Amino acid sequence: MTAGSRATDTGTWTVTLAGTRVAHRDVRAMRGPLLVVGGAAGVGWDESADVVAADGVRHGLVLELDGDEATVQVFEGTAGIAPGAVDVRFAGQPLRIEVGPGWLGRVCNGRGAPLDGGPPITGGRLAPVTGSPLNPVEREAPHEPVVTGVSVIDALTTLVRGQKLPIFSVAGLPHLRLATQIAAHATCAGEQFRVVFAALGLTHADIAYVRDRLEERTATGELVLLLNAADDPAIERILTPRLALTVAEHLAFEEGADVLVVVSDMTNYAEAVREVSAARREIPARRGYPGYLYSDLASLYERCGRVRGRDGSVTVVPVLTMPAGDITHPVPDLTGYITEGQIVLSPELAARGVYPPVDTLGSLSRLMRHGAGPGRTRDDHLDVAAQVLAALARARQSAALAELVGASALGETDRRYLAYRDALERGLLQQGDDETRTLDDTLDRAWRALATLPRQELTMVPTDMLERRLPIDEEEAHG
Repeated sequence: MTAGSRATDTGTWTVTLAGTRVAHRDVRAMRGPLLVVGGAAGVGWDESADVVAADGVRHGLVLELDGDEATVQVFEGTAGIAPGAVDVRFAGQPLRIEVGPGWLGRVCNGRGAPLDGGPPITGGRLAPVTGSPLNPVEREAPHEPVVTGVSVIDALTTLVRGQKLPIFSVAGLPHLRLATQIAAHATCAGEQFRVVFAALGLTHADIAYVRDRLEERTATGELVLLLNAADDPAIERILTPRLALTVAEHLAFEEGADVLVVVSDMTNYAEAVREVSAARREIPARRGYPGYLYSDLASLYERCGRVRGRDGSVTVVPVLTMPAGDITHPVPDLTGYITEGQIVLSPELAARGVYPPVDTLGSLSRLMRHGAGPGRTRDDHLDVAAQVLAALARARQSAALAELVGASALGETDRRYLAYRDALERGLLQQGDDETRTLDDTLDRAWRALATLPRQELTMVPTDMLERRLPIDEEEAHG
């Protein structure tokens, strides 16, 4: 049986059927959202498909091939489908979506279908959702900062245009709160700055929170919001970040915008990969994840960066929760190998009421020196950051000593370091989730915290810089 030339339009999933496409009716099994279709010789892995049932067209993706059988994941589920009354039409190519500036200001589900009551998104150009990593030969080194408005990140783990910098968290910590804060307030020096926020496997309460927090930026047409709920199909959770990156790549490398992609939570993505791998009956590896998890994650993260000779950039901030706080768990462990640093959230700081609870000594931006310092942020930035971290490391030693012998038994210098830690937490680290700080304000706050220490302890900062900046802050600190 064949289908003549026609077009189907169902939201973003618009497929033009030029010529003919064979309609397969040999449905041999149905397992939850999976259809096993027979007589599918010549069908490719990851190929998209239309599943035409009595109630309309549903959409699917080929998960597994075995002889002439193809296992198709149906995004909308198989409920209400009668095996003998369904046509499965394979597209002959991977899933494609329309790309363009029409995505800006829109709120969609994880498949790109509108949730905001607006029309289907059109762009005039189709792009494969799978995408491809940037050619290493064409890559340009990341430089210039992305200012998040969050002091602890901007001062100590500066995010750089074209970087991939994950946030490592633990269940119960405010990682989603921090992710939405970054998405709502981040800026950079470019003329066009855009944000794509992809929510993966979130509860409906969390999705409502994300929509509320990002409503203002969405309304200004600067943000694209893709929302995959916890009760949506697992295969959709795998496609959502790819869809987000496909949209971001077009905005960056075709439209010339600097695009920040925030994805939360990548652990939910990895769980979906494991679930689909089990459906394919693949041999599990470490902790049940497939052996290709590393390359799968890399296929996402390596799509960010800058391209030589083109304006625009794609910067990625993925959020992931570490099961039981285990940083050696496969998801954070493999992510750490691919990305350029990490921002680690601390349960201890959260317990003390510090927000955002960033463990500054456990966090690192490996590209910070490419995006901070003279000509990029401020001439004192790198020196101040080094001194803040060195002093905080010494302050932790003083705090550990105070627990052993009591604070009253400490020497004057150790007591000053404890005062420095408190001043740093109050003045620099502590920040409201709706508060945006300029980089100058952030660095001035760092100087005020350092002013609580004896000047001879500030060995990481050049003397002339101390003379120019510290006396004013020292008076403020003791005023």
